[in-house]
Amino acid sequence: MAGALPDVVPPGPGDVAPDLELPDAHGTPVSLVGMRGMPVALVFFPFAFSGTCTGELCELRDSIEDFESAGVRLLGVSCDPMFTLRAWGEQQAFGFDLLSDFWPHGAASRAYGVFDADQGIAVRGSFLIDADGIVRWSVVNPRGQARDIGAYRAALAAL
Repeated sequence: MAGALPDVVPPGPGDVAPDLELPDAHGTPVSLVGMRGMPVALVFFPFAFSGTCTGELCELRDSIEDFESAGVRLLGVSCDPMFTLRAWGEQQAFGFDLLSDFWPHGAASRAYGVFDADQGIAVRGSFLIDADGIVRWSVVNPRGQARDIGAYRAALAAL
């Protein structure tokens, strides 16, 4: 993947989280500014319906109580169209919102430094953002490498 990611460095702990406004799987706009006052976990992923992404997001779905008990709103983000995300979300009964970064293609993923321009997808980036819009934890993995649920739990506990 050398050279595929933009020059934007992903935000890390202590950085202000870039704002984003994206449609959910039903076309309703969701913005980070509109969620100030509550912590948010943004989970960027490459593809709906793919094996690794399905495994990761199902693991998050099965651990949703960890996020809810910490008062954190969980949001999945990919460059898939909203209709694809709706079908996948309904099939898997995720129970959290999936946001479409389809158009302008990858704008939010670019802002977070996780857009692979060669592939036209988001790589696996996760960002825990506090109620004031400050990144408290982040991890960015290559496309084929799943994120560890234990790392999410540790970050939630530290929030």
